Amino acid sequence: MDNSNKSSATKYYVIAWVFGLLFYFLDYVVRSAPAVMIPELSAVFNVSTIGLVSIIGTYYYTYSTCSLIAGIALDRFGARYSLFAGALILGIGCLLFIISSEFAGNTGRLLQGAGCAFAFPGCVYLASKGFSPKSLATAIGFTQCLGMLGGSAGQFVVGPWIERGVDQKLFWIGSGVLTIIVAIGLLLITPNPKAEQQSAQQLHSKGFLSPYKVVFSNLQSWLCGIISGLLFAPTTIFAMTWGVAFFKEDRSFSFHDATIACAMVPMGWVFGCPLLGYLTDKIGKRIPVLIGGAVLMILSLLQLLFLPDLVPAYVSTFMLGVASGAAMIPYSIIKESNPDHVKGSATGAINFITFSVTTLLSPLFSRFFGKTLTGAVDKTSHFQAAGLFWIGGIVIAVLVSLLLKETGRNKRLTPAS
Repeated sequence: MDNSNKSSATKYYVIAWVFGLLFYFLDYVVRSAPAVMIPELSAVFNVSTIGLVSIIGTYYYTYSTCSLIAGIALDRFGARYSLFAGALILGIGCLLFIISSEFAGNTGRLLQGAGCAFAFPGCVYLASKGFSPKSLATAIGFTQCLGMLGGSAGQFVVGPWIERGVDQKLFWIGSGVLTIIVAIGLLLITPNPKAEQQSAQQLHSKGFLSPYKVVFSNLQSWLCGIISGLLFAPTTIFAMTWGVAFFKEDRSFSFHDATIACAMVPMGWVFGCPLLGYLTDKIGKRIPVLIGGAVLMILSLLQLLFLPDLVPAYVSTFMLGVASGAAMIPYSIIKESNPDHVKGSATGAINFITFSVTTLLSPLFSRFFGKTLTGAVDKTSHFQAAGLFWIGGIVIAVLVSLLLKETGRNKRLTPAS
């Protein structure tokens, strides 16, 4: 491919990445929006609140498994058809939510999870094609930033709409139609060069699961997934799932103050993901920024646990969110640690491992700290013990990070251990 054709293809990959960002934004909107319309959806599907929570939770069943499928699809069929299929599935899943049937609700949510599984791996895949290695981490961080904005919009924008009497069916129709339009845009804009077709043919000759044989046989892939999962867990499980209850019960916060404190975590992500991504690209090294972000997470939690009067809780949780942007750095490392022809599968693999880590930690935290929340006699000690559980996980992430091989452009400047 001559330089002019290569430059043109790169430009279209960047444009396709922008469409991918819209897909990922809608992913998080759809993921978080049901939390602010539980009574309305319960009435539509004619189920109890517990039944609706069960329907909403089915999202993660297909999201986790389809993360692996998305990675294979990207490497085998390229970004054009894979992202089109993912966005189309998400759009159909949204439209099914307007049907007054429990079966439609379950089916719709399963399709939403399956479709959303293609969004982030697809964006990372497009970014790796459209951006140079020195700016890849910045692009990935900005991608996650857009996702977090979508998650915030799914609650803090959609919530007031529902309170003002907007029919939730209008939201699902609009989300479905918009997502399908984005799917068509991805199909029309995303390049499908001969290089990708040849790569797909090579993979086909080696077997359907051959990309994952490459990725999962690489120790660096497992290390990246474990680190990312341990750094994501304190924010996704503690702050965004249990946080409001813990602040209310153990710290005697009002519902409003507890909600604000926890909402500052995804807001911190919005700033931290692109900031830390830019920093690691700027210095040309991944591991120092990764460890630095993890250490800042530890310091933020320690202050929140043992010096709560030093700064307001929402400042502490915001800093925790900013620092947890380091969890995205392993997504750059895993792509740089594996061959070009399995980059899509590498992202699918780290998504799967990350989700598996959080899935294992969630019931452990619930058993030891969640179940004792309302009955704890010493509220301060209970809050501190819960926080130390997550600090322990972050410490493990730091130790595992020391086993990673530097993949930044200045890796040769790193002294050999």
